Amino acid sequence: MKVAVVSEFYPRAHDPVLGIWAHRQAQAAIAAGAEVRVVVLNRVVPPAATPMLSRPAAALKLARHPSRSQIDGVQIDYVRYASPPMGRSYGSWGNWAAKPLGRALAKLRKEFPFDLIHTHNAVPAADAVLTAGLTDPLVVSVHGADLYYTAPRFPEGRTAVERAFAQARLVVANSAGIADDCAELGAERCEVVHLGTDLPHSREPRPEHPTLVTVAHLATRKRHADVLRAIWVLRDRFPDLRYLIIGDGPERANLEQLTDSLRLRERVEFAGQLSNEEALLRARECSIFVMPSVDEAFGVAYIEAMAGWLPAIGSVGEPGPFEIRLYGQGMRIVPPADVERLAERLGEMLEDPALIADLGNHARSTVEREFSWQACGAATVAAYEKALST
Repeated sequence: MKVAVVSEFYPRAHDPVLGIWAHRQAQAAIAAGAEVRVVVLNRVVPPAATPMLSRPAAALKLARHPSRSQIDGVQIDYVRYASPPMGRSYGSWGNWAAKPLGRALAKLRKEFPFDLIHTHNAVPAADAVLTAGLTDPLVVSVHGADLYYTAPRFPEGRTAVERAFAQARLVVANSAGIADDCAELGAERCEVVHLGTDLPHSREPRPEHPTLVTVAHLATRKRHADVLRAIWVLRDRFPDLRYLIIGDGPERANLEQLTDSLRLRERVEFAGQLSNEEALLRARECSIFVMPSVDEAFGVAYIEAMAGWLPAIGSVGEPGPFEIRLYGQGMRIVPPADVERLAERLGEMLEDPALIADLGNHARSTVEREFSWQACGAATVAAYEKALST
């Protein structure tokens, strides 16, 4: 079968880790027998956070991105479009992308007569496909943004999400909790397909000092601040405890200020955004992965760390950590925004290195059994086949 994948999130020349999970799923589907071409919605308007004086150069850089490239053998077309600021109009971005996407898919069809379209998220990707008037069999993957951000905040976004769910041959959720939420917005045909991770052949050497790590965009919902405060609670009990923060984002300045105010600067490293390979390597050299985030539909970062024999900590009530925990040990959960409970759980683990090692072994076994890219590719192709037979 031939599949056209449409995604807003996908690696770009200036951001090679953006949507790396979408790229890896495309690779996994190819390995499982599908033929895949990718079309990326490349918005050429710089983010609102871009300093005013830097915006012309940033816009020029976005506009000059190659219209076609290849990553790891996957052929990718980048479709330029413009839209108003995200905070006021994200729910309608599919309308802005529809015409250029329609032209790009019509051109692609001539050289690659695809059997179905697989969009990552209902908005803007699936909405753009439908607004462009395309009637190909449609599979919509839901990763959380449609449910946690778009539908609740934008009336036109909720309408677009409901329309995409109603017209899709199949809605693919990244966890069972997200599948339930999709059903509440009208998805009648829904399958769960877990994303995967690579499985390193050996574990990295552990650090001299016990070290926590978070790999995530620096945004409020990821709750890095809770980890910093928990380290402060534990500061005298574990004077050698360190914290590695991998990623960048709008909360960086606030987190650095909090680090200084808690007098933790010597314990905390802000590594910034790293390549995917370097981020995985550095994270897997640590002791415990901790990300007590909210609105966590799945959380590939958890299973990436667990594949490297690290136990992980997530939040109670979040679909991703809850589901990963159901499949085996190695994931522990704490109430969200509860610094004292997070500190207590970390203290229990840090006091017992044998417990950390045991949980790490269970974490690795869980990922090997349930969350490989091979399993993801097989499940993705099975979802395509189901959509085509509906």
